[in-house]
Amino acid sequence: MPDLSPPQDAAEAALFAECWDAVLSYADLCTAGAGTAHQLADEAFTLGMRELRAAQGAVRGRTARLPVVPQLLTAVRETAAGWESAGKGHQLDPDLRLWLNSEAAARYTGPPLGRPIALRGLRDMPEADATLLWLAEVESLPLPTVARRLGLDPLTTGAELDQVRVLFHDRCHRAHRDTPLDAECRSYARLLDAVTRSSGAETPEDLSRHLATCVPCAEAAACLRLHGGGVPAALAGGVIGWGALAYLERRRRAAEVRLGVGAPSGAGARTDDEAARGRVLRGSLLAAAGLLSAVALGVSLMPFGTTPDDADVSARDDQKPIAAPDTPHPDPTPAPSRSAAPATTRTIPVPASPIPTPTRSRKPAPPAPKPSATPSATPAPSTPTTCRVAYHLDDEWSDGFQASLRITTDTPLSGWQLTWTFPDGQHIGQTWDATAHQTGAQVTAEAKSYNRSVAAQGTIAFGFVGTHDGGNGAPRAFRLNGEPCANG
Repeated sequence: MPDLSPPQDAAEAALFAECWDAVLSYADLCTAGAGTAHQLADEAFTLGMRELRAAQGAVRGRTARLPVVPQLLTAVRETAAGWESAGKGHQLDPDLRLWLNSEAAARYTGPPLGRPIALRGLRDMPEADATLLWLAEVESLPLPTVARRLGLDPLTTGAELDQVRVLFHDRCHRAHRDTPLDAECRSYARLLDAVTRSSGAETPEDLSRHLATCVPCAEAAACLRLHGGGVPAALAGGVIGWGALAYLERRRRAAEVRLGVGAPSGAGARTDDEAARGRVLRGSLLAAAGLLSAVALGVSLMPFGTTPDDADVSARDDQKPIAAPDTPHPDPTPAPSRSAAPATTRTIPVPASPIPTPTRSRKPAPPAPKPSATPSATPAPSTPTTCRVAYHLDDEWSDGFQASLRITTDTPLSGWQLTWTFPDGQHIGQTWDATAHQTGAQVTAEAKSYNRSVAAQGTIAFGFVGTHDGGNGAPRAFRLNGEPCANG
């Protein structure tokens, strides 16, 4: 936890716990390693919390202020800029360093009317409304969680969020009108407001052409659209700037992990006794299923020449306990050798009706032909893969997309490099949890310092944002450290 004086009360202690994860997540995107990320997060959290305490202790008029989480994320960006100015930029992500020295970064500290519209719109909202919008849209928290954190009625939080979205639209529209615009942009401001309010409204051709060539109006359109799911990206991009889409994906994944771990606390949570009874019941059902499967298999094999002893062996073999999916440890009792059981009943098909054969003849049966020694008689075994790659297209728009990959490796790794080929000329952009570069159609993604080591049967997950021009087929020819990987 950062070098900061202890929380002043229980409310601030809860605030520390709620905000630290978001600050560390963004700091990790901004740096080149886990240790450096903690250092950046420490400094930024200390800076941001001191500023928040000072603002709370000051005499308040109607001061425009960001909610707590985006304020702390802004402190991360400002601390990173301070590192760059102080000669510590080598500890930052190279792409962030380029951005910090560009005109895009200068907008966040330049004249107020030239700053991003989403930043100005959010700052112009009441802090409670802005906090509700940020937690639901950017932090991806479920509405019951948001309601509990803000002390709202869970039954009406959804309706309040819809009203807050409309308020954000109005504030962004006002910020757009206050921006110094030329005559053409100003003539489209009212039309842009009307088109973005309704989900069914079509964009006129002249406005569409204007948005394709005017950056300020295109930015305003992204903030003003109440429908289509673009509000989170507009908010994150307008407030924190660099790494906005990567941060959004991390927060979404973090929310999914929190929802999937354990049972919820409070009402409705299962007790330990209930959980134990559930495990016993589940084990009983699995054992019954195994017994029924063994009996069915024995009955199906008996008419086809299987002896009673063979059926007993098969039944005993199939009645072994079924391990639960989340139990990685093998059964400590060694399984009986498969070579001792007759395999003919499982590998050689038996005809449904007996075929007459010369078994009644006293003549000795002819000797079985010797197996051919030619190589063509036995097909060459294929080399098994030791890794699997699952590629998922998370989102897609007219000229870009967002994707994630999950790699499962059967062998332990002390470092990893994944390569693949894009089929349609796609180009990779911002990446998180990996360092990627592209040559032609081939992409190489390498481990970060904090996820280089992977245990056997472990997984690696990372994602990226890319661009495409028409086609956007799934990548192919995945290779992990030079070895081919299966899809799935």
